[in-house]
Amino acid sequence: MMVDGIMKKYPEDMLIHILLRLPLKFILRFKSVSKTLYTLIQSSSFINIHYNHTLNSTYDNILLKRSFKEDIERYKAVFSFIPNDDEDNLNTVYPDLDVPYTSSISSVKSDKLINSSHGLIALMEPRTTIVFNTSTRNYKRLPPSHFQISKGEYQSFESGGFGYDSVVNDFKVFRISEVFKEDGFGHINDGEKRVEVYELGIDIWRKLDHVDQQLPKLFWLNSSMSYKGCYHWIASFEGQKIILCFDMTTEIFRNIQMPADTSKFTEGTLHSLLILNESLSLLCYPSVIDPNTDFMEIWIMKDYNIYESWIKKYTIIGVPTENPLVMWKDFVLLFQSKSGYLMSYDLKHDAIKELNIQGCPKSMRVVIYKEFLTPIQRES
Repeated sequence: MMVDGIMKKYPEDMLIHILLRLPLKFILRFKSVSKTLYTLIQSSSFINIHYNHTLNSTYDNILLKRSFKEDIERYKAVFSFIPNDDEDNLNTVYPDLDVPYTSSISSVKSDKLINSSHGLIALMEPRTTIVFNTSTRNYKRLPPSHFQISKGEYQSFESGGFGYDSVVNDFKVFRISEVFKEDGFGHINDGEKRVEVYELGIDIWRKLDHVDQQLPKLFWLNSSMSYKGCYHWIASFEGQKIILCFDMTTEIFRNIQMPADTSKFTEGTLHSLLILNESLSLLCYPSVIDPNTDFMEIWIMKDYNIYESWIKKYTIIGVPTENPLVMWKDFVLLFQSKSGYLMSYDLKHDAIKELNIQGCPKSMRVVIYKEFLTPIQRES
């Protein structure tokens, strides 16, 4: 009571000014100091002030999800927090945070870690989505969709994503599936595309009407990310790779053409989406890599959604990138090696490092994010 009385004597503007100078973990501790600070920090006005203050900062954080085998068919996933103030310090990992509902093999190789740019991060599997604010340690497992398939129908989940709708000021999760039906003779007919959208603020799933049945061919594990209010991922249309986009506000799909001059590799070409110089970027590399002869290309779309603005930024030789993860500080490519170690490639100095961070092969996911107080209905 004494501390709370002292806090009330200070003007609110002064308290806000002091709090904004502190890292978020210390701000959260101040919630326990007094009712005055608790009410202030929980208020929507302070959350918005802190958001705008942090948004303009250059300090980003690295969140790494990785999995470990605990038993024959049981796994454990953790979030690891890597300090980003010094590129030579990537081996240091802050205490891990256990990730709930991630004990199956599908949570090792079939999940996506998606950043919304507002502090909330989604971990998606075909049937399960968990939304986290890792800064406040709150999370919510989304309820199952109430749109059930009928007897004789089969549902195949093809893709999904997560992002922020700036118009309604809410976060959305969407899933794309194909529903197949049996005819009277037991044969499977052509499937019908279905798109379901979940809005976090109103806690409800809804089904989109007038879904384009000519959507490109989708694969759950293809590279994807949220950028400029749209969700982007690699798809295939009439034998050609394209970048498919889903606008989180209009809920309309559109295509972005890849650059026509990307190299084609004999054993097959893979593509991964990145953010480089704040621009949508494309990494092209062979599906079977020979570090002595093969190379990769990084293309940047300088003007978003303008095909003519694609430029080839880098051609890199001798980097065994089989699981590219993220581009950090615009010059460090993080990827996972075959043996499961986190690797870094420095584009400035042409240097590869193996970092002392390991997980099951192909289990690592990385996002670069800022720490916000964005609220989320807490499950645990």
